[in-house]
Amino acid sequence: MIFKEGIKGGASGDHGPIRYTVEKYNPKELIQFRFTKPSGFIGTHRFEIKEIQNNQTQVTHIIEMNTKGTGTIIWLFAIRSLHNALLEDCLDKIENNFNKIKVHTKWNWYVKFIRNTFKLSSRK
Repeated sequence: MIFKEGIKGGASGDHGPIRYTVEKYNPKELIQFRFTKPSGFIGTHRFEIKEIQNNQTQVTHIIEMNTKGTGTIIWLFAIRSLHNALLEDCLDKIENNFNKIKVHTKWNWYVKFIRNTFKLSSRK
């Protein structure tokens, strides 16, 4: 995710073809994004952070979105799978910051196919 203005309420950001604004932000609890593109993506997605115990934290990702028109086709055939892979990568990075044993969720064949077909950057 890229935010030219930094992460703050109202900031515009993107990753790939997805554009959004930061709708809510509390660094210790929540960040919520509202979709602005692609056309046909209507709604939000957010990360919630909750302390369970002193050494245990729960990170939850919630997407509340409806699609219409071409947004539905784009979601079903490309973005949904790419989104799930991106989310797994994100959660792996969080977990790897705290554990000695590193996790790395593998992309499925369809995610690799989409990324190769559209020349999307690959993992390092």
